[in-house]
Amino acid sequence: MPDGSAPAALTPQEEEAWRALMRLMVALPRAIDEDLLRRSGLGLTRYVVLMRLSEAPERTLRMSELAEAASISPSRMTRVAQSMAHDGLLSRSPDPTDARAALATLTDAGRQRLEEAWPAHLAGVRALVLDHLGPGDLPRVQRVTEQLLRAVEGS
Repeated sequence: MPDGSAPAALTPQEEEAWRALMRLMVALPRAIDEDLLRRSGLGLTRYVVLMRLSEAPERTLRMSELAEAASISPSRMTRVAQSMAHDGLLSRSPDPTDARAALATLTDAGRQRLEEAWPAHLAGVRALVLDHLGPGDLPRVQRVTEQLLRAVEGS
């Protein structure tokens, strides 16, 4: 801190809220991944990669953009993409505009795999999250989540 003072201690309510949020940040992605894998045989990271490519123009993204969109490191994206290319879900090619970069393109098999997994993903998201929220909760959850994302992404 600029003035050298220690940050204020958390109040009991702040501490409880913070600890619950930490548990959720770890437990929810794990639960969604396990549920999706059980229901469809496709893990969450692969699902997100397929989804992001399906939404991209010409179903193609630079690997660095895909890593950011999938919220994973570039090195992990490289390993995931190699595995997915081996399985025929995406193809990798040099970027014609930048020899240092590579492109990932969703294959027809990848699009089909995404379409097959989509109902399982929806079922899991409903069962693990949305079914536990009332109609009035959704706008508040969205507002708070976006507020926290702005703070995190802006830092």
